[in-house]
Amino acid sequence: MDGLWVTVAQDPRGGFGVGESHLSERFSHSSGPGGQGVNTSSSRVELSLDVAGCPDIPEAVRQRILTGLSKRLVDGVLTVAASQYREQLANRRAARQRMAEMLSAAARPVRSRRRSRPTRGSRRRRLEDKRRRSRTKADRRPPTDW
Repeated sequence: MDGLWVTVAQDPRGGFGVGESHLSERFSHSSGPGGQGVNTSSSRVELSLDVAGCPDIPEAVRQRILTGLSKRLVDGVLTVAASQYREQLANRRAARQRMAEMLSAAARPVRSRRRSRPTRGSRRRRLEDKRRRSRTKADRRPPTDW
């Protein structure tokens, strides 16, 4: 299998590629479907990528990924497991797809919030509601002029 391509929104190149040499795969017995062959074939795949040390990831994108996936990283390494298919090759493709989606979502730049002002109508309605509420509460109080 060749490397991994990650699309990044608002990137002039459209994303970045991670070479096969930076990905490591581990295979183990899957707990999913497989009948009698489930205990004999290693169809489960764990795909790992050292995000902190991978030179293929641009530096600005790397920082966004490290902060966005901080809860999923162990010593800067992202690991994704796939075991939903009976074939090892299908699980390898699924793990790569899932890792690419996670990296793409984490690499997306955070949009800054634009400050806005309340409209004239919303300020007028708010003040009218305050006056109405004040009158309602004033009507509940006992009269003070007796």
